[in-house]
Amino acid sequence: MPTRAIIINFTSTCATISALISLAGCSGSGLNQRIADLTREQSLRLQQELDAPTVPLISEGRSPAAARSKSPETVSPRADQLTFTPAAEDRDVAARLRQLLGQVNVDRKLLGEPERMAAEMMSSSEAGQNMRTITLEEAWRISQRTGREYITAQEDYLLTAIALLQERHLWGPRLFNDTTAQLSDTLDDGDTDPALNVINTLRATQRLPSGGQIEARWLINATDYLRDQSTNSYRQSSELVLAGNIPLLRGAGSIAREDLIQAERDMVYQSRTFERFRRSYLVDIATDYFSLLQTRASIANQLRQLQSLRQFSTATQARVDAGRLQAFQTAITQNQVASAEVSLSELVEQYVLALDRFKVRLGLAIDTPLDIASELPVLREPDADPDAAAKLALLYRLDVQNSADQLLDSRRAVDVAKDGLLPDLNVTGEVGVPTDPNNNSAGLNLSGDSTRYRIGATLSAPLDREQERLNVRSAQIRYERAQRNHSRLQDETVLSARRSARAVDRARFQLRIAEQQVDINRRRLRAQKLNEAEVQPQEIVDTENDLLRAENARDAAQTALRTAILQYLLETDQLRVARDGTLQRLPGME
Repeated sequence: MPTRAIIINFTSTCATISALISLAGCSGSGLNQRIADLTREQSLRLQQELDAPTVPLISEGRSPAAARSKSPETVSPRADQLTFTPAAEDRDVAARLRQLLGQVNVDRKLLGEPERMAAEMMSSSEAGQNMRTITLEEAWRISQRTGREYITAQEDYLLTAIALLQERHLWGPRLFNDTTAQLSDTLDDGDTDPALNVINTLRATQRLPSGGQIEARWLINATDYLRDQSTNSYRQSSELVLAGNIPLLRGAGSIAREDLIQAERDMVYQSRTFERFRRSYLVDIATDYFSLLQTRASIANQLRQLQSLRQFSTATQARVDAGRLQAFQTAITQNQVASAEVSLSELVEQYVLALDRFKVRLGLAIDTPLDIASELPVLREPDADPDAAAKLALLYRLDVQNSADQLLDSRRAVDVAKDGLLPDLNVTGEVGVPTDPNNNSAGLNLSGDSTRYRIGATLSAPLDREQERLNVRSAQIRYERAQRNHSRLQDETVLSARRSARAVDRARFQLRIAEQQVDINRRRLRAQKLNEAEVQPQEIVDTENDLLRAENARDAAQTALRTAILQYLLETDQLRVARDGTLQRLPGME
């Protein structure tokens, strides 16, 4: 290990201490800005135009006094304090369904008279007037402002930044001031000699990159003898000291900076994790949005079938009244109408629940009147090749890059653990310039003639290194585990990327088949209704059900295709999120 001569300039040392004093007096009000600057700097290193996360506010909860209480209050009334209100047997449950249906944005032409009345009532009500309709891009923006998952991910990023700032601070110059007051007494032949001793030590420490640290101390010692039994009752002296402790074996070199190195690397990992979260979060929000649209389309399909079945049931009843059909044929159509109404109620409840959950995910109040727009941004289908997708994923995936770098961390941890097996060899030195020892009130007048120095070396043989040997073995096992985990992540990344590429083509194929099935069943139903007198009601009912299933399958295939496109971009990590949380289109996607 190369050694360097250190020339001590006491004048510059005093200037350094003065500068440290002024730095210590600076206000800490810029801490939040430092955290924001650090996260922004790291995000820019990923070549992403990201806004640095803002420091979140502490959410309001119970009063501080309640937090200190040993017995928090519990709300749990007795049974006799509660009230249960039974529902009336003759209540109109269908009216509640019609009211819920009025909250679903479907084509009014598909609604029957009761449903249309409910929709008109909702549109003219206060909730309908205050209804807010958002697009998918607006949902993305809202989610990055108020979404709880997003805020939590932000906080993880901020906590990592704070940990790095703490570690960096430990490697900067640190200033301390210690003041000690002691009252001592000595008994000599029955007489006492009490003295008050006040020692003030101002010191600045600095860690060395290769291990150890240096310290500059300024000691002021003032002693006042409370009884005049000495020549002078008051004595005062001071001393300027420069000391150092440098390891040569154990803990020397880059090992000394291990905590700082790891903190810096953790900041990079967290920035990648946060950006990866933003991308997956965009896909999750879009998936929920697509699912809501699919459920609403299913409601529209169900309404269309219900309206058609009602008309067919009326026509069947007329044929029965004319004696052209037997009476049980009416029961078939009426039963199908009732079944369609039940299915409609289930779909409406499913939509209302999903919409409320979507509000929660966006961080909105559950009672917020909200609707989603049917218009969607155009998502062009990629020319996805499974093998090419796998190569892109291994190259671009941020989590794979994290895993590869963390594998190096595990390997470095083995070296750190092996360093613990080395013997300790530390070199220490100290140079002190005191005041004149013959002057009882020397003040701050240092005397170079009284300079003292001390240098030494300490060797500690590793007689007991059992703990360190166990640490080495543990680090080796963790390294082997990290190798397996990284290899498995690479394999799973290849599989998911290939699957996402195939999913795009499969979704497009399913959509084409479903559209053909819708067309076939529509022509089949049209032909049966043209020959309604010769067709049994059950055949028309079966065709209605087949058409409904085909329509729902078509809508599901549309949702699967939209999701597959975004999922492909996410799995290959070609998805990019703009500053406001919306999808940033790549060249060729316009």
